Amino acid sequence: MTSIPKTAEKRIKDGIKKYKNVLKKAKDRDVNESDTVTIITDILSDICGYDKYTEITREYAIRNTYCDLAVKIDDKPAYLIEVKAIGITLNANHLRQAIQYASTEGIDWVILTNGDHWQAHRVIFEKPVKTEIVFDCSMLDTSNINELLDIFFLLSKEGVKKSAIDIFHEETQLTNRYMVAAALLTEPVLTAIRRQLKSLSAKVKINNEDIQQTIINQVLKREVTEGEEATQAKKRLAIAERAKKRAQVKKQCESKES
Repeated sequence: MTSIPKTAEKRIKDGIKKYKNVLKKAKDRDVNESDTVTIITDILSDICGYDKYTEITREYAIRNTYCDLAVKIDDKPAYLIEVKAIGITLNANHLRQAIQYASTEGIDWVILTNGDHWQAHRVIFEKPVKTEIVFDCSMLDTSNINELLDIFFLLSKEGVKKSAIDIFHEETQLTNRYMVAAALLTEPVLTAIRRQLKSLSAKVKINNEDIQQTIINQVLKREVTEGEEATQAKKRLAIAERAKKRAQVKKQCESKES
């Protein structure tokens, strides 16, 4: 997680405390979507540090229609926000229109919120367009203010300028269960495990294939080694390994030439 400037930290913490009470009252009154949008606008201004009049807009037109809210920095959209009334439970159907807007405009991030629950979705520009959820939190149910601090910093003006949400997304991708499982099954890791096990007994013969099968059949769950996510993780590691080898070959060639 990117470090949070002190001024932003204080503003976000103070804002979270204030708007927890605001949201609780709004939920008790079951306010409508329009009133929820008003609260979201205030949260974006008071917690996230955006100028309410120049950086938060309800007038961001996409194909002759308007999204609920858009946050802009230097007049460029940082993310779109789909807002539902605070009493409505968020679901995937609520994302469809916002994702369509984002894919049309090449916007990477869509935030879905009802004021209490906040979800960040990364738009994957493939055919068909897909999304990855990066965080899902509740302002009212989350008692750990530092957890909310981290989340709202990702959405803040300071966070956007530091690409904090992109870095956070990359971190979560690299440490998810599919990537860790794929990394465990790579030759360097298998070799390291084999050496460690052989150090326990010089008499036993162990090869990487034996270790690999043990990990697949007895250590890891099938869901992390099979399926689309597992395949994508393996591909990413394979691409990185090929790039590493090319760099090594290039370095060796340059060394010989010199």
